[in-house]
Amino acid sequence: MTAAVKQSFTEAPEIVLGPIGKWQPITSRNARIRVAAGPARSLSWKSDKFDVQGWLLAPALDDHAAGKSPMVVVVHGGPAAAVKPGFSETALLLLSQGYFVFEPNPRGSFGQGEAFTRANVKDFGHGDLRDILRGVDKAVASAPIDPARVGIYGHSYGGYMAMWAVTQTNRFAAAVAGAGIVSWQSYYGQNRIDTWMLPFFGASVYEDPKVYAKSSPIEFIKNAKTPTLVLHGDRDSEVPTPQGYEFWHALKVLGVPTQLVIYPNEGHGIRRADHRLDIQERTVAWFDQYLTH
Repeated sequence: MTAAVKQSFTEAPEIVLGPIGKWQPITSRNARIRVAAGPARSLSWKSDKFDVQGWLLAPALDDHAAGKSPMVVVVHGGPAAAVKPGFSETALLLLSQGYFVFEPNPRGSFGQGEAFTRANVKDFGHGDLRDILRGVDKAVASAPIDPARVGIYGHSYGGYMAMWAVTQTNRFAAAVAGAGIVSWQSYYGQNRIDTWMLPFFGASVYEDPKVYAKSSPIEFIKNAKTPTLVLHGDRDSEVPTPQGYEFWHALKVLGVPTQLVIYPNEGHGIRRADHRLDIQERTVAWFDQYLTH
């Protein structure tokens, strides 16, 4: 006999009980939640020597039946994590507004063996962005998606990837970066969890500053042209607020459309309901402004 929490991209979590594979629901707290969305598909593509996987979620069919729709790439945090079928607030929000949502599992993610998970060591942003961009090509070829109206969204390492992406490519028409890292060099001395970086960079920033610099968006900031919304909690000790401020300030000075929103008394994860609602409204408004015209 086992108990588990069961959920999917469109089914809210409930507790189930029974033999593995034969669970029966024992709660129905979320039974009233209804999600209007199309099918979810697992996509696979080749990137360098790797086979990469991601999820393409479609809005309700009548939302895009008339033509091609915009898409938002949602990059997971971690970087050692993975997207699997689950009830995602961000994905469901975007689906409800008629966006396709693409959730890739680039190198560095769990699920495809140790070599794949370790493939971003000393290479943050480089190989994983190639994986994501090739995944975008796969998604665009697989569904009625407008390649000129693709955005990118992320929080934590995903926020870093959004910041990094807009300094490396003009492929994205808009970006939203939550709790992102603009400079691995300054971040090393600001955050309170810096020991996690050593296995990924191979040494401290004081011993090998070049390996940190080569993956820092601030080093390539003059390439940025993508309108970017920057979100941050003012008490974030994992990714301190100066990271978001520095990125926003640089974009502003360079004339790139940008906004910075700092949420008071919030840490790495935004918790207050009114702040979460504000993020939802701003995120949709930002993508609507740049992806729906």
